[in-house]
Amino acid sequence: MSHLEIPDVYPCAFCEYLNHERPYTILYREEHAAILVTREQRGVAHLLIVTTRHTPSLLDLNDLESEAIMRLTRTAARAIDCAEQRPGISVWQNNGVDAHQAIPHFHVHVAGTMPEGGTNWGDVHEISIDSTDAIASKLRPFL
Repeated sequence: MSHLEIPDVYPCAFCEYLNHERPYTILYREEHAAILVTREQRGVAHLLIVTTRHTPSLLDLNDLESEAIMRLTRTAARAIDCAEQRPGISVWQNNGVDAHQAIPHFHVHVAGTMPEGGTNWGDVHEISIDSTDAIASKLRPFL
């Protein structure tokens, strides 16, 4: 049993995206994990690597999911590097409310750095699905 306090936000947005119950840009999907293009772009091409099974935290991953998540994190970083040619790529992951986890579904953030460096940790507006689809189109050839 984990001591993490997982956000109590249901229904799970990521499960709804993966089940096509809500529109979202899915860049790539395989059995245990998927790459999503987030509508909250905190970097130059900000992607989310998620488990396809509802998995609240890092502590809940099985070995197949762990392997798929790491492989797709590397795949996403390489696609950003090729398509966006950023001088840096940030990767981060949060578990539990105290670690600023907002959605109760395991995910890894991968983002090319901003022109001024780093990533945008402040409030960012949500971009349209058309905009995330355009980001996906730019990255897809490099997957």
